[in-house]
Amino acid sequence: MGFLDSIMGRKKPPRADLDQLFGLPSAAITLQAGLDYMPAGVGSVAFRAPQGKAFADVQREVQELLDSDGGPAVEAEVDDFGFTWLVVRTDPADIAGLVTDLHAINVTLQDHGFGAALLCSLVVFTGPDQRRLGMVYLFKQGTFYPFAPEPGSDGSGHSGARDNLLEIQIRDLLAGELTMENQLSRWFAVWGAPGLAPHSDGADG
Repeated sequence: MGFLDSIMGRKKPPRADLDQLFGLPSAAITLQAGLDYMPAGVGSVAFRAPQGKAFADVQREVQELLDSDGGPAVEAEVDDFGFTWLVVRTDPADIAGLVTDLHAINVTLQDHGFGAALLCSLVVFTGPDQRRLGMVYLFKQGTFYPFAPEPGSDGSGHSGARDNLLEIQIRDLLAGELTMENQLSRWFAVWGAPGLAPHSDGADG
């Protein structure tokens, strides 16, 4: 905490425990064995981007960071709520690589002072009949929860239904793998998030 912060009583928010993201590859094995859900090769980081040059600089630095390691391109999408999603697409089998890239994006944004703007990270899974599931990591809480759109919902509308029973089943299944969010009121619907619409990642033909 800096001198001005100390005399004005301001405190910096604690750094998020982003290493928890590295629990997802193990959780993916459990999901596949228990419910036949497999990684879709799509992940993203959501935050409310500031206006002006600062965001452009951060987006460029994130891309340069991934490029330096031969990582995939980052696509930027803005949803109807004004949140920006930085999207990474990889080979579905390389969930460890996907998680590493998402971790790098989060760290870069946090290190550039945008930690307060970060909302969540999302990793998409594909289940039976091409159903989509999002495992959501809440940046400020350091916890995960599942988001399961009902069959027939394309993930792009705001009036779709979600499979609450499946979400609870997944929470219980992964309780030993990930730090799950206990307060259901924080299990926000992420309609329109990248990769939740069937065939949106191009991996399913």
